[in-house]
Amino acid sequence: MIPFDLIASDKYTNARAGTIRTDHGEVNTPVFMPVGTKGSVKAVSPEEVRETGGQIVLGNTYHLYLKPGLDIIRSAGGLHPFMHWDHPMLTDSGGFQVFSLADLNEINDEGVTFRSHIDGSQHHFDPETSMEIQRVLGADIIMAFDECPPGPAERAYHTEALERTHRWAERSLESHTTHPSVYGHRQYLFGIVQGGTFPDLRERSAEFLTSLDFDGYAIGGVAVGEPGEEVRRITYLTAPFLPENLPRYLMGVGTPEDIVESIAAGIDMFDCVIPTRNARNGRLYTREGTLSIRNARYTDDQQPVSSSCECYTCRYYSRAYLRHLLNVNEIFGHRLATLHNLYFFNSLTACAREAIIHGTFAEWKEEFLRRYFSGE
Repeated sequence: MIPFDLIASDKYTNARAGTIRTDHGEVNTPVFMPVGTKGSVKAVSPEEVRETGGQIVLGNTYHLYLKPGLDIIRSAGGLHPFMHWDHPMLTDSGGFQVFSLADLNEINDEGVTFRSHIDGSQHHFDPETSMEIQRVLGADIIMAFDECPPGPAERAYHTEALERTHRWAERSLESHTTHPSVYGHRQYLFGIVQGGTFPDLRERSAEFLTSLDFDGYAIGGVAVGEPGEEVRRITYLTAPFLPENLPRYLMGVGTPEDIVESIAAGIDMFDCVIPTRNARNGRLYTREGTLSIRNARYTDDQQPVSSSCECYTCRYYSRAYLRHLLNVNEIFGHRLATLHNLYFFNSLTACAREAIIHGTFAEWKEEFLRRYFSGE
């Protein structure tokens, strides 16, 4: 079982602070995990990810399997040395990308046959394949193979996908427990709760998966097309069904307000491409809300992005300079914007953790949301 120490709980909400211990280091929760889809957090180096407060990064099984391929990563000794990241890492199962990106040929209980979105080549993923790929990648935390329907799908589809996800979860766990780690360090396997926006399906999925010996549990199938209020409703509904003594991971959810609300619901781990993708598009996050830095109002604004931010970008560069770089598509602008957003998201979860430990989370949450939406 994954070493997870629950350090503090908020008495007015379900918020928790804990520590996950892996062979590549500790992760203090709540935690935001920057997404390194193809073995890199876009626009920044691993050292810079650490400088923004990053503790653990996420790699993508589907993309890394296609390029550069498993032989190259295995010859490098795994994804940790390949991308020069000697700290905790999580990889997803590849299921979401198979269903959202690839051209599906066939899906049944055996697995999924699909064509690559890159070159049209045919491939097959099943629970055993996903586990083998993730063993070769070598992440500290790996995910069971699941089926992730789109949010607006009908109940019948969600029910069928749920049952298949449960069968695949058992096979993923069997494969994980019967095959040793490729590189010698421990790998921990999380199960993924599905069920769409249907409360009874979510409860049913959580009840089944928690009867199995997973090292942690994720809430999947959110932020896949449903409104934000539905994401929060399902998170608050599902989290209490997950074990208190194991980490809880909300997959793909990443607006500041959703993270704060989900921490209050009892979630420990988050990932999302929002801070890096929006940085490249000129959307920057501050305690007083968001800035669309490409806007003409910042043409001669010599203030930092946020006067209360201590990131590298805010220490040395102005809004005017950042606007200029992004509007002329300079790579340095993408880097500066990404550094700022990553620092903000990592600081957000770090501040939430401190508030939980000191017994002030409820007040902190109310003040953060008030300030974030009022711009004060």
